[in-house]
Amino acid sequence: MIVVSGIQPTGKPHLGNYLGAIRNYVKLQDEAHANGGQCLIFLADLHALSMPHDPADLHASTLEMVATLVACGLDPAKCVLFNQAQVPQHAELQWLLTGTARMGWLNRMTQWKDKAGKNREGQSVALFTYPVLQAADVLIYQATHVPVGEDQKQHLELARDIAQKFNNDFANEDAPVFTLPEPYIPEEAARIMSLRDGSRKMSKSEPSDMSRINLTDDADTMAQKIKKAKTDPEPLPSEVAGLAERPEALNLVSIYAALAETTPDAVLAEFGGEGFGKFKPAMADLCVAKLGPIRDRFVELKEDREALDAILARGALQARELATPTLDSAYQALGLVRGRPA
Repeated sequence: MIVVSGIQPTGKPHLGNYLGAIRNYVKLQDEAHANGGQCLIFLADLHALSMPHDPADLHASTLEMVATLVACGLDPAKCVLFNQAQVPQHAELQWLLTGTARMGWLNRMTQWKDKAGKNREGQSVALFTYPVLQAADVLIYQATHVPVGEDQKQHLELARDIAQKFNNDFANEDAPVFTLPEPYIPEEAARIMSLRDGSRKMSKSEPSDMSRINLTDDADTMAQKIKKAKTDPEPLPSEVAGLAERPEALNLVSIYAALAETTPDAVLAEFGGEGFGKFKPAMADLCVAKLGPIRDRFVELKEDREALDAILARGALQARELATPTLDSAYQALGLVRGRPA
């Protein structure tokens, strides 16, 4: 089992990132480590170049994200934790794969359409081709499993298409260059929505900070955001079916259930018939209890820049060693003579 996943280092990590991805990284790390597998988690700083960015902010947020991941439970002794920019094999393989990827495939990417909007001609080439870099990110390590949300399944399908076509075009049938990775979509992964709009995902890019609970928020800030979260005047129902037309109420119940590691039905069995005046304080207490220790550890870690740099350097060294054999095979399959650094 080789698990590979990346997370954008830009913006503050929030509750949606934790419940939807980071918490599962920790579980996968422990599972892979216990079974003799490998878990690689990287900061996707090269992907950040696809959009306008401030270089100083990108460097600082990369280190902060490392602190966040370690505070949440990722252990550099059990997983390989690194940033893309220190492992040039990612970008090298991306270029090799651009000869296999097709314009039509990339044009169909939903996220390209959403992010480019009507001004496609004005977007960077990196925004258009970053799904090929995503493919390189996982194929370079022969990943067997890639944790993905519903919004990323299309990109993993593209990675599989690229790998399959490359293998068909350049490799022997009995000795493929790339493993076709499988999606890993945990059933318990929560889809966390904005505290201001239950129809939109909780996002780092949302203008209002009140729309999300940041993992860096203190206890008072968390409680205040939950208190002001958008709801409706009706009491909570006793069954989930009663939340069908109440997206904000469903979101808060889903968050509570995810934090408590239980089900929405169990939450409603406890709070059904109660108003939000009782539910929100209970939810705030739960948030503080679960996220408070993570925040405290983060605050401690983020001040130790030397330790964070060391974690990234050690992880990058491991990642480069793991990536080199696959890159060598890709060069050889394409008939290229790869030079070695002096």
